[in-house]
Amino acid sequence: MAISLDPEKLGALSDDELLVALKGHENLPRHVAIIMDGNGRWAKRRFLPRLAGHRAGRHSVRRCVQACGKLGVEVLTLYTFSQENFHRPEAEVKALWHFLQETLVAERDDLMRQNVVLRATGDLTQLPSKAQAVIADAVEALSKNSGLILNLALAYGGRQEIIHAAKHLSQRLSSGELNEADITEKEFSKGLYSPELPDPDFMIRTSGEGRLSNFLLWQLAYAEILITPVLWPDFSERDLMLSVADFVNRERRFGKLKNPEDPEAPVENESLLDPARWKRMLKVRP
Repeated sequence: MAISLDPEKLGALSDDELLVALKGHENLPRHVAIIMDGNGRWAKRRFLPRLAGHRAGRHSVRRCVQACGKLGVEVLTLYTFSQENFHRPEAEVKALWHFLQETLVAERDDLMRQNVVLRATGDLTQLPSKAQAVIADAVEALSKNSGLILNLALAYGGRQEIIHAAKHLSQRLSSGELNEADITEKEFSKGLYSPELPDPDFMIRTSGEGRLSNFLLWQLAYAEILITPVLWPDFSERDLMLSVADFVNRERRFGKLKNPEDPEAPVENESLLDPARWKRMLKVRP
């Protein structure tokens, strides 16, 4: 018997039941993107240094990778280090790069066991040379896998990526590869950092902040968004599955009317400017 994903009953489901109900669901997102926010506040509430929050957040990354792998999600993109993060104190930035290197080395065998493919998105030339080498080594080591694609957004900025794509398009125009009439969204997208990946269907931001923070500005145009008050280090595998359950229960119309019988839909041969239609829609009495 199928397990219901009725929003009012989700809380009563065990983790195993939730997994069974979601796995293979026809509306499961292909690509989940997460703004991992709240590490600093998590640490502050515990009278710990900010870096303790970043270290605690590593466990949430592991949990989300495992959950997405179990569910059959194709891509998980994590906003790992933004362009704006370079403006943090130099000691913190250096510690974050060291922590990233340490994490990739420590987690690589486990990612291999889970059949995870690793990618990195962003202006990687801005990373310290040692960090670049460690990332390249991990990407190569996991390149033959065929499971979940874990995409780390590093030295990433959405506006910077759009500029990068615009420059790429300009070069193609200048070389004669493209004519102005050939410019489409698809052609523009070829200049993005990771054009081979599908756009995210679903974006989650932890810690309750309601901003995109320069994250995937082009790709998130039609994504469903969920803001959760949970701080990133506290974000559990169950939180991820409940977030996905929220997504599969949404009706995605992309600006269209799903039901042609909707009272707002014009009847055949009826003009959008027809006063009779607006009287009907607004229930105005003759």
